[in-house]
Amino acid sequence: MLRSLSIREFVIVDTLDLDFSAGFTVFTGETGAGKSILIDALALVLGERADAGVVREGAARASVSATFGTHAALDAWLAERELAGDMEDDDGGTVLLRRTVDASGRSKAFINGAAATLAQLREVGDQLVDIHGQHAHQLLLRPDAQRQLFDAHAGLTEQAAAVAEAWRVWRACVKQREAVEHQSREMQLERERLEWQVGELEKLAPQTGEWEEIQAEYNRLSHAAGLIDGSRAALDALSESDGAVTSVLNGVVHRLQQLADVDPALRDVLAALEPALVQVEEAAHSLNRYVDRLELDPERLEAVEERMQALHATARKYRLPPEQLSDELLARRQQLEDLQAAQDINKVLAREAAARAAYLTLAQHLSGARKDAAKALSAAVTDAMQGLSMAGGAFAVALNPLEEGQSHGLEQIEFLVAGHAGVSARPLARVASGGELARISLAISVITSEAAPTPTLIFDEVDTGIGGAVAEVVGRRLQELGRSRQVLCVTHLPQVAAQAGTHLLVSKETSKEPAKDGGKGAGKAGTPVTRSRIRVLDEGGRVQETARMLGGATVTATTMQHAEEMLAQGARAALAANAPREPAGKRPPRRAAG
Repeated sequence: MLRSLSIREFVIVDTLDLDFSAGFTVFTGETGAGKSILIDALALVLGERADAGVVREGAARASVSATFGTHAALDAWLAERELAGDMEDDDGGTVLLRRTVDASGRSKAFINGAAATLAQLREVGDQLVDIHGQHAHQLLLRPDAQRQLFDAHAGLTEQAAAVAEAWRVWRACVKQREAVEHQSREMQLERERLEWQVGELEKLAPQTGEWEEIQAEYNRLSHAAGLIDGSRAALDALSESDGAVTSVLNGVVHRLQQLADVDPALRDVLAALEPALVQVEEAAHSLNRYVDRLELDPERLEAVEERMQALHATARKYRLPPEQLSDELLARRQQLEDLQAAQDINKVLAREAAARAAYLTLAQHLSGARKDAAKALSAAVTDAMQGLSMAGGAFAVALNPLEEGQSHGLEQIEFLVAGHAGVSARPLARVASGGELARISLAISVITSEAAPTPTLIFDEVDTGIGGAVAEVVGRRLQELGRSRQVLCVTHLPQVAAQAGTHLLVSKETSKEPAKDGGKGAGKAGTPVTRSRIRVLDEGGRVQETARMLGGATVTATTMQHAEEMLAQGARAALAANAPREPAGKRPPRRAAG
């Protein structure tokens, strides 16, 4: 669940620190006070796109930090990506998310203090929070939104993604088959060209590393005469001529050995000369073997020159270095094999058939799962409608078969609604009443949230378009949901607010203050500054705010009495249900100074 939220320089919020508790919490306040700004700030820290417009005017940077309690799956996700922190509180592990946006629109994201990507923030957010926006009922008019919501509620998102991938593979095979059928002439010409190139390169048969080896052999053969003469002259000087180095050095060593018997001081000289004599003798033996192997071979030299010319000429034709000819042969062979396989219509048809069969198998399994889920969701939403002043109404998830499979499966998902008994169900998009649409959307949101694994649910003015007894039912439903989840709700309805365990009032104030930090604040001295403020309401404050929501600007004794009765009724409903809610005083929201 959400433990705390810290906001700096965000839209009209300068400094705000809040702690949150479990259960059902509402945010209320006059229009424009900044209630939805809190939801926007949460959405930002959970990975939503941002621009410079979220930075409070005159500030250099906006910052939002949120601390959440974790669960086992999230702990494993964080550990796998080396993003796990060491933060813990009395209720277990926590994760700290932070997002900054500067005045130029550049943003940075952090998870437990480590730099993270927006994709990672979204992955974390998906495991922690489910936000139902105030325009959710409008999104539900779109078929794709209905399908995505339905699959998510039924836990079929991964299965649907597998179907979409199988469909993509199948369609790629269809396009390949069509290309073979319509471009056979061009492919035949390309095949002939590759066959000729492969034949030419195979005839040349370049080998890996051959160019370097043949260059070395050419240099050796072309300089054979000079190598022979020079090597023999060196051999004569070392061991075979009169006064050869080995003979002279051997005599010197023999004489010094005799002298060293007289004066041991000469042994150091002998220690240096004796290894030198050994090395000269070894060099003479090696040179002798080299001269024995070396011979003039004009025929081999001519053959090597011809091979070098052939390799060089072919390399120029293909516009590449001679040492890459062997790799080019392998590449052309692969291209020819691929083209031959692609041009083989029987193989292409077989691949297409296999891809289609794989798609149909996955899609049929998905269809079966959707049928079961459609019955369950239809029954649950129909039941919820009965308490939303739509007695006798019904909701159904229609699975309309498609002639041809699509990326989303073998059926089109459509939400159907009958507003009351005795009327035929119609597509949700054709429901005439905006109030009906809002109530149905809210019922769907609550039902799907009950099945979702996320611990924190946020409803941003989703109760727009309802009121009276229906609003009271909505409040009780959210209260019930708060027994097992953390529920945060932005509302303008006193019937909903009265059911909450914690009530936060959002207000807006305008004052003339000097600029902060030498002119880096909201503006010049004396410039009006608008700020959003938030505070937790005590019992008296709740009565006053509920009365304002009931009666508007003028609060009378009657509206105050009505507000007290409404809050008492909400408290009785909570006690009657024996809701395991954390006491509101245990972790009260706070507002930081400034």
